[in-house]
Amino acid sequence: MLKSTENSGSQVSIHFEDTSIAFKHKSDRDLLLSYLIFLLTKHPFLVKFLSRAAKLSLSVGLPVKPLIKATVFRQFCGGETRREYQKVVKQLGRAGIGAILDYSVEGGGHEAGFEETKNAVLQTVQQAGSDENIPCACMKMTGIVAEFLLEKKTAGEILSKKDELAWKRLEQRLTDICQLAAERDTPIYIDAEESWIQGVVDELAEEMMLTFNKKRAIVFTTLQMYRTDRVDYFKGLVQKARRENFMLVVKIVRGAYMEQERERARQRGFPSPIHPDKAASDRAFDEILCLYMNHMDVVEICVGTHNETSCRLLTNLMTARGIPNDHPHICFSQLYGMSDHISYKLADAGYNVTKYLPFGPVASTLPYLARRAEENTAIAGQMSKELEIIVREQRRRRAVV
Repeated sequence: MLKSTENSGSQVSIHFEDTSIAFKHKSDRDLLLSYLIFLLTKHPFLVKFLSRAAKLSLSVGLPVKPLIKATVFRQFCGGETRREYQKVVKQLGRAGIGAILDYSVEGGGHEAGFEETKNAVLQTVQQAGSDENIPCACMKMTGIVAEFLLEKKTAGEILSKKDELAWKRLEQRLTDICQLAAERDTPIYIDAEESWIQGVVDELAEEMMLTFNKKRAIVFTTLQMYRTDRVDYFKGLVQKARRENFMLVVKIVRGAYMEQERERARQRGFPSPIHPDKAASDRAFDEILCLYMNHMDVVEICVGTHNETSCRLLTNLMTARGIPNDHPHICFSQLYGMSDHISYKLADAGYNVTKYLPFGPVASTLPYLARRAEENTAIAGQMSKELEIIVREQRRRRAVV
């Protein structure tokens, strides 16, 4: 994992109030653009309306691409091409922050699209293996196989011969990706999905960990802590890792599909699989952090959160146990374009930090951007927090002029 060149191993109490560190890479114009984007995303109706309008405009050939690329795409994506996103990778690297390249083009629901996504992921693995600023790669299972097939397998349905062949192609794609990651000594994150397809994603991730994590941490699985069963699942994974002698590597996140999960449970008349409120999700997330400290010999963790309290909790746990800031088994991660006050401060203090960096053609990544914007509007207080921090930095700059 990438390490900051400053304060490595120092044991200091972490605070996130210093906006000068978070935004020193941004001009006044960049800061204003971020402010306007986050102001917009506070309003769910506007987000949904503008997302649909942008998709329609692009589909009929209206010249809106330059506007999208100069605004929301620039805020949350690294670029369309390797040449474009490499500039962002280098900028993050100068601050001691690694980039996790995320090919954010939807698979398209057909085999050609799944192959294209697989090849793009393989390319990011290749690049990560040769660039110190790109410590790992990531993928979504729905990028390399049809979602309905994952749902069938999770539900235990019998597959047709056609579906069986499609499933074998998925297994081969996944194996190809993980095999190359192992050869390049590059960790690969398998992102989480909705609960009704996550069951088989968990199984596949466990199979890959059992195969490729015998000697070192290669395959990461992801736990969404808004789900009520994830603490117990983590405990079971730890026991399995010890019993079957492999390195358990997990990324923990709060979760991104709250509205879909609750609505589906309501429609089908079964209990919601997620916690009733944010406070319960927060408790589960922080419980995992505390549990993890007793299993560092067999578990590596990536803490994917924009929550200051959880970040501070983990740094305090590390300090209390004398664990150096840059311990290779612990990494913090945030989305590119969000929570820079957390990412840059942690990196400045010597912790391992990464940013998820989406890339791809503007038109093809628009579904990702729209989904991300809608998810963010559902996170209570997140957009207000982003705005508050930007305003604080704007005031600081005016005061020093």
